Amino acid sequence: MTAPADRNAPAGRNVSTDRNAPADRNTSADQAVPARTPRQNEAGPPLGILGVVFTALFLAGIVVAAVVAGGEFFPSPFGSPDVILAYFHDHQDAVRVSAFLQFAASVPMAIYAATVSARLRNLGIRAPGATIGLVGGALAAVMLTLSALLCWVLSRPEVLAEPALVRALQDLAFVTGGTGHVVFLGLLVAGVAVPGWLAGLLPRPFALAGLVVALVAELGTLTLLVPGTAVLLPAGRFTALAWLVAAGFLLPRTRANRSGTRPASAGSPVASPVGSPAASPTSKETTL
Repeated sequence: MTAPADRNAPAGRNVSTDRNAPADRNTSADQAVPARTPRQNEAGPPLGILGVVFTALFLAGIVVAAVVAGGEFFPSPFGSPDVILAYFHDHQDAVRVSAFLQFAASVPMAIYAATVSARLRNLGIRAPGATIGLVGGALAAVMLTLSALLCWVLSRPEVLAEPALVRALQDLAFVTGGTGHVVFLGLLVAGVAVPGWLAGLLPRPFALAGLVVALVAELGTLTLLVPGTAVLLPAGRFTALAWLVAAGFLLPRTRANRSGTRPASAGSPVASPVGSPAASPTSKETTL
C-alpha cells in the first residue's frame, strides 16, 4: 500500500536527488573554474621564426635579383634616366624574381604584426602600443606588397616601350617599398619596444635600441623632401628587420604574476579561488 506522502509527491521527482542538488551545483561550479585559464597561453605562431622567414625572403629578393642581373642592383629613382631604362629593359627576369620574393616576404610580415600584437595583449598590455605595432606592421606589409606588384608590372615587355610609364612606376615602387615600408616598419618596432621596456618584457638596453631604430626609420620620411637622406632607408630597414627577429625570440609567451609564478597551462586546475587576487590580478603593469 502506498503512503499518502508518496501520492502527493510530484511525478518523477527524486527526493534524495533534490536534497543533494545544492551540492551538485557547487560541484559543477567548482569544475567550471579550471576552464577559466589565462589567455597568456594563446601565444600563436613562433615570432622568432616568422621574423627569420620574412627577413630571409626579403634579403633573398635583393641578392638573387642581383645575381640574375649579373651583379647590378635595383636602380635608384634619383639616378640617370638612361641607366634606369636600361636596367629594366635588360634585366626583366631579375625584376620579376625580386617582385616574387618581396611579395612572399610581405605575408609572414603581416602574420608577425598580428601575432606580436596579440602576444602583447595576452601579456597584459592595454596601452595603444600593441595596436600601434599592429597597424604599423600591417601597413608595412601592404606597402611591401604594393611595391612588389609594381615591380612585377615593370618586368612586362609591353610597359618597357613607354619610358615615361617606366619612370612613373619605378617612382611608385620606391615610395611604397622604400619610404612607405620603412616608416611603417618603424612603427611596428616602436609598438613592441615601448611596452616591452615599460612592462619589463624585454631587456631595457635592447628595448632602448629598438626606440633608436624606430626613430631612424621614421626619419626616412625626409626622403620625400630631401633626396640626400635616402641613406636613412636602408639603415632603418635592415636594423629594424634584425631587431624584430631578435624581439621575436626574446618576447616571453607568459608573464609572471605578483607571486613570481607563471600562469597555469591550458587545461590545468586553478589553485586559487575565483575572485582572489591571484585569479584576477590588477597589477599596475597590466595597464601599460
